[in-house]
Amino acid sequence: MLEEKINKNIAVLVIDDESVVRNACRKILTEEGYKVILAENGREGLEKSEMGIGDVILVDLKMPDISGMEVLKEIKIKFPRKPVIVITGYSTVDSAVEAMKLGAFDYVPKPFTPDELSLIVHKALEKKKLLDELDFLRKELYEKYKVKNIIGKSEGMKEVFRLVSKVANTDSTVLIYGESGTGKEVIAKAIHIQSRRQDKRFLAIDCSALSPTLLESELFGHVKGAFTGAISTKPGIFEIANNGTIFLDEISNISSEIQAKLLRIIEEQEYKPVGGSEMKKIDVRLISATNKDLKLFVKKNIFREDLFYRLNVFPIFLPPLRERKEDIPLLATHFLKLFTKELNKQIDGFSDESMNLFINYHWPGNVRELKNTVERLVITVEDDIIKPEYLSDILKTQSIREYITIPKDKDELRKLKKKIKNQAIAELEKKFLLESLKQNNWNVSRAARETGFQRTNFHTLMRKYKIKLSDKESF
Repeated sequence: MLEEKINKNIAVLVIDDESVVRNACRKILTEEGYKVILAENGREGLEKSEMGIGDVILVDLKMPDISGMEVLKEIKIKFPRKPVIVITGYSTVDSAVEAMKLGAFDYVPKPFTPDELSLIVHKALEKKKLLDELDFLRKELYEKYKVKNIIGKSEGMKEVFRLVSKVANTDSTVLIYGESGTGKEVIAKAIHIQSRRQDKRFLAIDCSALSPTLLESELFGHVKGAFTGAISTKPGIFEIANNGTIFLDEISNISSEIQAKLLRIIEEQEYKPVGGSEMKKIDVRLISATNKDLKLFVKKNIFREDLFYRLNVFPIFLPPLRERKEDIPLLATHFLKLFTKELNKQIDGFSDESMNLFINYHWPGNVRELKNTVERLVITVEDDIIKPEYLSDILKTQSIREYITIPKDKDELRKLKKKIKNQAIAELEKKFLLESLKQNNWNVSRAARETGFQRTNFHTLMRKYKIKLSDKESF
């Protein structure tokens, strides 16, 4: 019953000059819950299809006015993603193959059974659903990686965005320089999403994560028997991503053998799989990234000079987070919204003091460290505001007093001294409690006894600093 209700929203257009076939299709598909629209010739079918009628179209190959092949061609020109099923009493292999080449989803020979027709329509709709979902995900991805949606208002990032917009619509090789965690892959995806290859694959590989032998096989594929364990032929990412974009992260780690193959790909658009004897032609956009000084590697003969110049056609330098401090509040707030939604928690924001701590911290792990820090805070914090005391254990190299501004008068000095004293006491008390609990395997009674506290007083302090036994793994 539910399936019938769902199917009522789906229209099937049947184009056939034989009333017996039209009526049979209507009877079978109506019983399945579909809305069925009939057209008794090719011209009427085209008129209805041009109006957007039909989620799936059934068309007879042999009709007197306009042939099914012509109808198929016209529909595919205007609605290339719409599934068309060919009905034919002339079910020769040639006619079926020709229809499939023109874009038909499949064909059904006359006479057909109700089950045969229902099954093929169902399969066509399943494929359409998958393609629609793919389109939706692609649009989401496109929006996410559009330059205007990448977070950053600093001058350094504005320059990065300008360069991305300049190079995206070309096929030039791009080399992205930046420290670990600065978002090099995000920029590579932004270039791909705004290029003419946006509908093709984007594949990324970390060149430092695999041994030279494995990396060569991953990149270029191998033929059966190329080495021990090569029990079958396997395509590499260059073949899989043909017509798309390949992102090679940590390019400085590739071996001299891979460097030579990569150079040939850039210059000749061809390569040879591991153990293969024939060249394969490809068309890919290559984007690379490094956190090393490749010019220095060239001077030391670690990296080929000719490959360096081929990769470095269009360099983009990503600034570290410590050099784009004005972006930190934007990023921190973005990650806070992301993780509070994901973890279903209510945290409204950061106190001014906490945000100043974030801004003044040097972030050696860059954006990745900031993201991980905010995620941890969302998991552990129970307040509606993230305060400085929550950061002291996370930003270990940063004193919680660095956010303090110099007081202007006696009153401000007195208030600030009191504030510093209270914060120092709070920090000390919390560390005292946590250490006592850890030393006593998180047994509250034993921790209180060992430290000379009444259990109720010890528990009161735990509540004050929101220390829960259920959260002990977080400390």
